[in-house]
Amino acid sequence: MKTKSFLETETDAQAEQTASQQRPSVLDQAGGTEGVIYSALPALAFVVANSAGGMRVAIIAALGVAVAIGVLRLVRKESVQPAIGGVFGVVIAAGIVWFTGSAKDYFLIGIWASLAGAVLFLASVLVRWPLAGVIWNAATGKGNVWRADKRSRLYYDVATLVLAAVFGARFAVQQYFYATDQVGSLGAAKIAMGFPLLALALLVVAWAARSSNKRLVAIGLLPAKRT
Repeated sequence: MKTKSFLETETDAQAEQTASQQRPSVLDQAGGTEGVIYSALPALAFVVANSAGGMRVAIIAALGVAVAIGVLRLVRKESVQPAIGGVFGVVIAAGIVWFTGSAKDYFLIGIWASLAGAVLFLASVLVRWPLAGVIWNAATGKGNVWRADKRSRLYYDVATLVLAAVFGARFAVQQYFYATDQVGSLGAAKIAMGFPLLALALLVVAWAARSSNKRLVAIGLLPAKRT
């Protein structure tokens, strides 16, 4: 089997470091801080307009805000991908509301998506393929070497369970407000338990990845980074 020379190893390490630095963060992919704020505005507009003018006004307000955000980002030559996704999501949610005639159904997709996320993350731990580890290592190109180490799997188990708890909490709280017809509280919960809560969970994922990498380097399953 051909072994890499020192120069090749050094080049690979530098390439990996450069790719890591250039890889956009979760916040960057969401459109930055402004993108996070923008993502909450349609739901806020829906809740306020629904209280002031009823369901039809709320649908128009949410769609108007989502489109306005997309146009603003386009004019400012910013990434419109988050805005397009936002408009698409609002259109689907508004369509459901229009079909059912119930304002609270604007939040229905998010509620059940949270339940699906909680079940998926929990199931991945039970089958010993914690999704936090699978997704992180696939994104960073490290493959499945982490699964060879029991302690690394434990780190990712913890991170995955935290993510499952976040999605589970979202479902439990929002489902309660949905069942009790509290549209305003649904909107507040969606915003408060959205990206801010997910960001906290992602800090745990980052801790798991860092701890796993150190462990894998220490036991020789990953090469030590050269400085």
